[in-house]
Amino acid sequence: MATMEPREFLAIPGPTPVPDAVLAAIARHPIGHRTPEFSKALKEVTEGLQWLAETKNDVFVMTASGTAAMEACICNTINRGDRVLSLICGVFGERWAKLAEAYGAEVERVVFEPGQAVDLAILQQKLKADAQKSIKAVTITHNETSTGVINDLQAIAKMVREHGALSIVDAVTSFGVTRLPIDEWQIDILATGSQKALMLPPGLSFIFFGPKAWDAYKDCKSPRFYLDVGKCKKSLAQDTTPFTPNVSFVEGLKVSLEMIKAEGRDAVFARHIKLRDSLRHGLKELGLQLFVEDACASPSITAILPPAGLSVGEIRKGLKSRYRILVADGQEELKGKIFRIGHMGYVFERDVHMTLACLQSVLVDLGFKPTPGAPAQAALAR
Repeated sequence: MATMEPREFLAIPGPTPVPDAVLAAIARHPIGHRTPEFSKALKEVTEGLQWLAETKNDVFVMTASGTAAMEACICNTINRGDRVLSLICGVFGERWAKLAEAYGAEVERVVFEPGQAVDLAILQQKLKADAQKSIKAVTITHNETSTGVINDLQAIAKMVREHGALSIVDAVTSFGVTRLPIDEWQIDILATGSQKALMLPPGLSFIFFGPKAWDAYKDCKSPRFYLDVGKCKKSLAQDTTPFTPNVSFVEGLKVSLEMIKAEGRDAVFARHIKLRDSLRHGLKELGLQLFVEDACASPSITAILPPAGLSVGEIRKGLKSRYRILVADGQEELKGKIFRIGHMGYVFERDVHMTLACLQSVLVDLGFKPTPGAPAQAALAR
């Protein structure tokens, strides 16, 4: 029996809310993937992605998850025995290291405390110490979703470029959230996905491949087939894909990119900053302690420590059962120690205020007394 319930609101790091216009485009009867109609749509989204990334580099649309795009970045450029420097400040930085190791790379992890950004001085020291230029690539997580930290990608990319290594970037939760000019910052390889700020369900991923990346591709002997960007490049010259794509999601992406263009690239980025700042201000007013300092706070995800005496599970359960608002738990070592609120993509100031009001109601019912301006004793000491 159908029941009257409010629509579930996804305040998680992804999937994120999807606009009705995008859902309508996805729901239409699919077109053939070897037709002029699909070629036109693929060309439009390719050009739209390049516009959003401010680049002339190749971009490939893959029917796969963001992790598959990350793997494609590795298997198309890294050989067994290559030295890779992985910058790790959370779960997804570690994923880069594991992917590189899976293809036989010699990985050096540079690990920073959860909640802390990449220390540029430490990175500079590591790169300067490599007098033989043996580091083939540096893997970078622009926005670390597991903790709510955004790294200074412009500065990191500059250091890597001056060293001569490849910069390989996970921009899954920063692409479309903040300015990311690939050509200006000379980023060699970048991966992102559909289910974040691009306002689609999970299922598509995107790889930007620059000139230095193609040089590495020519010398790469790692096994690959579906993830071979060479096949993608050859097909894209004919405005098609090497394998059957999700044509419905490409149609949806067309609409989402049109919406982003209508709002304006800079306006989209400014909206995300405003959302972050509004949420952080509201959380502080409740007396809650944030996991990340303002200086490196992500514009797409905010991590919060639960007040002492309350569990992350109770808070999440209260929001879901009473208000159908989903917020995320911490991951791995931070599971049960922080909760995370996403604010990227099809999200507006109204949604932030709604989430704050509902969170306050749940916390009060759990026995917490909001104390504006006074951070509560948190369940996890920093």
